[in-house]
Amino acid sequence: MKKEEIHFADLKRILFGLAPPEFMIEVFIRTLIIYIALLFIVRTLGKRMSGQLTIMEMAVMLTIGAIVSVPMQVPDRGLLQGALLLLCIAFFQRGISWLGFVNGKIEDLTQGKASMLVKDGILQLDEMKKVRISHQQLFAELRQENVFNLGIVDRVYLEACGEFSIFQSKEPKPGLSILPPDDQEIIKTKEQAFTKPPQPIELIACINCGFIKPENAGAPCKNCGQDEWINAIN
Repeated sequence: MKKEEIHFADLKRILFGLAPPEFMIEVFIRTLIIYIALLFIVRTLGKRMSGQLTIMEMAVMLTIGAIVSVPMQVPDRGLLQGALLLLCIAFFQRGISWLGFVNGKIEDLTQGKASMLVKDGILQLDEMKKVRISHQQLFAELRQENVFNLGIVDRVYLEACGEFSIFQSKEPKPGLSILPPDDQEIIKTKEQAFTKPPQPIELIACINCGFIKPENAGAPCKNCGQDEWINAIN
């Protein structure tokens, strides 16, 4: 488009572009055809595409979005080119999925692996740093499962699809409180509910990782090296 062809009051250009108004009917037909083809392709890619997406499936969906927009709207591009690209995407995705099925290393490379964020009531700080999950993000997920104490958590995994898998211990033990730090009212209420008769040795929890030790033990945390402690709750 030349500069002199652009006019602010040119409503026809603003509404229809340079294509004739009749092209709107063609856009409708193009969109209908691409939409039907897209439904077929997504159905072919499998049930996972309509569920929680993995990294590879998210990349496929973004690519599909880029592919279908041009054949639907650009008058100088045909439908066959977009259809061919959709078929190529379906072939690539199904092929990579099959390779992942027969070879675990390829599956780990394309789909990712689960990350262990909590082990035996202790935060795995290196893994949390690697997947960029903060303490409060993890604690929020645990609180949604009515977990308020790391001592009752056996394992927490961050799955490749981004979901959390939480497994509670068969024998709960004292651990770090994961209640919201700014809500003192709920902290006092829950701590009273969790409190048991005094033990001979008071246990304290590392604020940084949840490591438990007797109050009279050495200062630095043996797990992470920090020196900030709080009373462990049962």
